[in-house]
Amino acid sequence: MQFLLVAIVAGPLLGAAAALLPAPPGLKGKSPDQAVLRHGVVVTGVILLAAIVLALGFDHDRPSMMQATTDVSWIRALDVRIHLGVDGISLPLLVLTALLSFLCALYSYFKMPAGPSPKAFVALLLVLESGTLATFAVLDLILFFLAFETVLIPMYFLIARWGGEGRQAAAWKFILYTLLGSVVMLLGLLLVGVKAGTFDMVALAADNGRGLTTSVQVIAVLAIGLGLAVKTPMWPLHSWLPDAHTAAPTVGSVLLAGVLLKMGTYGFVRILLPVAPDGMRTFAPYLAAFAVAGIIYGSLACLALVRPGSKGDLKRLIAYSSVGHMGFVLLGIATMTPTGVNGALFANVAHGLVTGLLFFLVGAVKDRYGTADLDTLAGATGAALYGRAPRLGALLAFAAVASLGLPGLAGFWGEMLALFGAFEPAEGLSRPAFLTFMAIGAFGTLLTAAYLLLVVRRVCMGGPRPAGETPIADVQGYEFAAWTPLVALTVLAGLWPAVLLGLTDPAVQKLLAGGTR
Repeated sequence: MQFLLVAIVAGPLLGAAAALLPAPPGLKGKSPDQAVLRHGVVVTGVILLAAIVLALGFDHDRPSMMQATTDVSWIRALDVRIHLGVDGISLPLLVLTALLSFLCALYSYFKMPAGPSPKAFVALLLVLESGTLATFAVLDLILFFLAFETVLIPMYFLIARWGGEGRQAAAWKFILYTLLGSVVMLLGLLLVGVKAGTFDMVALAADNGRGLTTSVQVIAVLAIGLGLAVKTPMWPLHSWLPDAHTAAPTVGSVLLAGVLLKMGTYGFVRILLPVAPDGMRTFAPYLAAFAVAGIIYGSLACLALVRPGSKGDLKRLIAYSSVGHMGFVLLGIATMTPTGVNGALFANVAHGLVTGLLFFLVGAVKDRYGTADLDTLAGATGAALYGRAPRLGALLAFAAVASLGLPGLAGFWGEMLALFGAFEPAEGLSRPAFLTFMAIGAFGTLLTAAYLLLVVRRVCMGGPRPAGETPIADVQGYEFAAWTPLVALTVLAGLWPAVLLGLTDPAVQKLLAGGTR
């Protein structure tokens, strides 16, 4: 199993290198471009199969234990080790990353975004996958930082070279925000490693902050938390996100929302909660306040964009919705309780499934109508997807109600558990303050329902197609193949949440107890 995890992390890097080489004559197919796109599908498919085998071979009776571990000395002078492993917290995110990467490669095979050589596109996609997988698998602070930064360059080029209008400015904004946050985060990671005498995340979690003074923990949480908050993104450090999503190609938006945003919240759970609990307790009320501010801000921004006459972009609206949804994740983490943290981890996975599906669907609408402008889509007769492309309309409505947290679908459980966690926060946190945060967050769910239902009304409903207008295509075969797994998993997670919570809860209990369980 340990070799399997190493292969999952390193495999996409080898695939990226192979993508840049000339295709063997017998594998070119109709063209070299088709060959390299097929190569991307094969490599990501193999990685997904390996991730599924890893999940099936995982000891589900002991999800709190690190499994499939590799621990090899790398830089002896600094005691930096190549330490890999998965537990119930990281395994779902690892499988989610492998799944979304495969679906994006499959979608791109049939619908390659306009831009330069497909070779570079596939190579960047695979490097991005490798960096993200490594982020969820490494157990050394320095390796975590390196993996965390690996994804920045490929995402920058995916936006800058294959994006739409305003892509250069959006790509620069993305890279500058995240790099500046990462510099501060690196200082915090070095502080923890030097003061504790180790960069090993398992040893640091087991120590539970006992080797760090309160002042060191406070400084570490401030520095590391700032870098993680930018990537999450937490209000008011979110302003790079709407521009990046609006300009990115469809698969770039899917990976950015479905995977990259999870790296920030994962860092809060994996590093800050167990390594610096006193520092987290100091900043938890402020983190919760920023979280609920993001929930309300994201919802109000979406309501403003969906308002008739506002010229709101549908991709931009979904991006702002991510600010609100990630606010619930941060609120759950801020409670520092098993209930809240489990809710945060569940909401992480649910957001990856549902918002990934939403960006696929919005990309399909934009391809068919040539625009994602809501006023144009809801013009004289409206996009009227129910009448003109009923399957596409039904899928968009399904994704919207899943995103607003309809009971029985994946979006419900994470937000509910995060609010329950705020109802009874950890010892030492102000319960009246968190009850206030809970009430504000609950109000945010109403605003979320309002703007998503308005989106469905404006895009899916409308008059009949005017005579002479070219009909639009409904869901194509390759789209059905790329979207069906996300729909199925959204329903499965909603109806059977114990599948995911059974993995995360024992690991969270152990993490919050400092490895004593």
